[in-house]
Amino acid sequence: MSELIQIGAQNQRPKPPKRDELELKFSEQAAKELDALRTHYPEEKACVLPALWIAQREYGGYLSGEAIAEVALRLNRSYAEIEGVATFYSMYNTAHRPGRHKIEVCTCLSCHVCGAYRIWDHLRAKLGIGHGETTEDGVFTLEEVECLDACDRAPVLQVGDRYIGPVTEADVDRLLDELRANPNSTVIQMANEIVKTQVSGPEWQAVHGG
Repeated sequence: MSELIQIGAQNQRPKPPKRDELELKFSEQAAKELDALRTHYPEEKACVLPALWIAQREYGGYLSGEAIAEVALRLNRSYAEIEGVATFYSMYNTAHRPGRHKIEVCTCLSCHVCGAYRIWDHLRAKLGIGHGETTEDGVFTLEEVECLDACDRAPVLQVGDRYIGPVTEADVDRLLDELRANPNSTVIQMANEIVKTQVSGPEWQAVHGG
């Protein structure tokens, strides 16, 4: 069982680092992506959401206090404002650093009727973790989530930018084997794909080449 903090607990948010002690981690390409995004909006405040996706990718899939502080610094906003936005949206990882692969299980009405909790219980048993927890090897994080808007595929899972469903216990076993064999973080890949949708094609090519 993971010792990481469980989502929903009364977790104390990290104190904001001092600006003069902040070690910036945005790569040169990430900084150029943010510069390109600035041209899309009338003011920098409007860049907060896409900037947080850049930060989530650059900081390994997790918006730490340092990640939030860097976004605040680069957009000339307060730490409190950026933290308030980041912690409001569940797609940003602020409660704790997720594993290499985050498996989200929809348990809303359609999925529930079609056996979502059977899938949920199977995943809990296979991984030995519960909601908001991460396996000791750091590979999997498991979360129960609200409607994924894919009722036609119930019961459905989300892993990174993939919707997988309808799934059975056998499908889950195959998925876990597939993910274990994948050394790349689907959490980081998802953040990168979202950044790509925000930065236009020509801008992306200019920043990344090719």
